[in-house]
This record gives sequence, C-alpha cells and structure tokens, in this order.
Amino acid sequence: MEHKSIYQLVLAGVLCAIGLVVPMVMPKVILGPMSFTLGSHVAIFLAMFISPKVAAAVVLGTTVGFFMTTPIIIAMRAASHIIFALVGALIIKHHADILDKPIACLGLNAGLALVHGLSEVLVVAPFFFSGYMFTPAQLTSGFLMSVVVLVGLGTVVHSFVDCSISVLLWKCVRSTVPGIKLIRG
Repeated sequence: MEHKSIYQLVLAGVLCAIGLVVPMVMPKVILGPMSFTLGSHVAIFLAMFISPKVAAAVVLGTTVGFFMTTPIIIAMRAASHIIFALVGALIIKHHADILDKPIACLGLNAGLALVHGLSEVLVVAPFFFSGYMFTPAQLTSGFLMSVVVLVGLGTVVHSFVDCSISVLLWKCVRSTVPGIKLIRG
C-alpha cells in the first residue's frame, strides 16, 4: 500500500511539473479574450489515465501554480479542470480498456471536451458580465461570440486536440514502459 502511494505521489509531482512548464514553452494562439496553448492539458489527461487521485492532485497542483503566476480568470479556468479530469478518470477507472477502443475513446474524448468547454464557459461568464479582463470591443461583440464561441467552442477544440495527443503519448509510454499501469485508486 505504501509503494502505491509513493508511486502516485511521484507521478503526480512529475505531471504537475510538466503541467506548469508546458504553458511556458509551447506555442500559443490568442483569439480575443482567449489564449490556447498547445499541449497545456496533456499532463492532466495523462494523470486521468493513471487514477482519479493522480488526476485530482495534478489539477490542484497546476491550479495553485496558475493562481501564483496568472490573472485570476486563467487560474479559475485551470481550477475548473477538476470537473472533466475526475469525470474522465472515473470513467477510465471503471472501463480501463476504453483507450484501446478507437470509437469508445473518440466518444470519451468528445464527451470530456464538451464538459471541459461548458466548465470554462461557466467560469468565464461572471467575468464577462462584470467586464473584468474584457475590452470594450469584446463586450460589444457580445456574450455569444466572446464567451460561448471563443471560450466554449475554442476549449472544446483545444481539449479534443490535447486529449488526442495524450492518448498517443500514453500508448507510446505504455508500450515502452510496460510497468506503468492504471493504479485504480
């Protein structure tokens, strides 16, 4: 039991570090009030593939890092990741072979992307209505364009891409390091 806890702690620590470094080094796409960093969710998805505890630890660890280094709206978006990460981790925990079934994996990816996008819209909406971090032009373009399309739909696409990258990485790591596995706890 102690070995399992240490294993989880080490994996969570490494993935937290990756989750904090990736946004510093990867290319960003900035569209109005939103910025998207390629691969910024990969550490969370990889943690999800390991266990719900590791997923929660990585989301919480990266969120603390974002609270210390970014505007509140970005940190709150990071905090919202706990929702899709735990949903995904619990599904994977109960259906460990889902990542090996292309259609099921695609469905999981799409479902998590929708949950992810909706979560970020719910976080950003109060900031929009308060005018915080939005320019007058963005406020003029309206809630639908600024929040639903740019934040919501943009996050769905971004999440789908990052999850796809993560599944490919997970399969490579699993074939290269046969000892890595789902922890199931």
